[in-house]
Amino acid sequence: MVDTEPEFARGWSPRRRLVAMAVVAGIVVGAVAVVDRRDSGPPDSPPGSWTMVVHEGLGAWVDAYDWTVELGGKEPTVDVEDIEAMADSGVQTVYLQTSHSRSARDVMEPERLDELIDAAHANGMHVVAWYLPTLADLGADLRRLEAAAALRVDGLGVDIESTTVENVIDRNRRLVDLSRSLREAVPAGRPIAAITLSAVHVEVVNPAYWPDYPWAELAMTFDVMMPMAYWSNRQGELRDGGRYVGENIDRIRASTGDPDIPIHVIGGIADDVTNAELRAMVAAIQIRGAIGGSLYDWRTSQPTHWLTLAPLAELRAG
Repeated sequence: MVDTEPEFARGWSPRRRLVAMAVVAGIVVGAVAVVDRRDSGPPDSPPGSWTMVVHEGLGAWVDAYDWTVELGGKEPTVDVEDIEAMADSGVQTVYLQTSHSRSARDVMEPERLDELIDAAHANGMHVVAWYLPTLADLGADLRRLEAAAALRVDGLGVDIESTTVENVIDRNRRLVDLSRSLREAVPAGRPIAAITLSAVHVEVVNPAYWPDYPWAELAMTFDVMMPMAYWSNRQGELRDGGRYVGENIDRIRASTGDPDIPIHVIGGIADDVTNAELRAMVAAIQIRGAIGGSLYDWRTSQPTHWLTLAPLAELRAG
């Protein structure tokens, strides 16, 4: 059975309705508060910025189609009120896409982006910037990743799924070269996350999609592996949140040769998962000792999803 929510749940969260009423009741007071907050400068990051802490616990994902005008339209579906709603839902880290290959800018809409980052920090959440390199222009890919890391964020993730470079040998070589260059560019001690394809996908479902996915090489460069374990894309026995997540964790550990490699699982896709499947995902993460989990993505999720995922927040130390 698929969980359903009233129509307003996809647009106006309970917090958003309360905010609207507060504005109507006291717009002058609210305006003064906003001015005071701006005068005091941007809020500080929560403790643990640019450490492995940011990947522990519960995360939510936002892509450039959801928060930018350039790709999402005049009224983006994710705004500051959504960031506040994430905090109310127990989210500890927001994974925020900062650019896109379709955009000419290394960092898209900086003012709007800063507002989202500041809102997350003001609500006690970390922000991890992420970008999907095409590997067609390594210089441009590196520049955009460096630009993302230079923002007021708390971590960086590299989305490793583009097959723009058709030759697999060349693609893998380019990926390894980019990863090493990025590692040299990011200050020592700052962890970088590899947002990877599903190990089950490339090893079981369709081995021809990306042969010899360079798990071992990635593990030598990146500090945490974040598989896109979207069981909602699968059929038959693999259409199971617990099995799919668990098998991804097991296969990544085997393929990297590191049974202790930190893994944060990305579940989804949110508009086609049930709470029962999410409970199974949580159990698989807990049983296998992964450091955290998240749901792709915030826009397509329902409030009940976050209630179900709430136990993952306990994986964050302290």
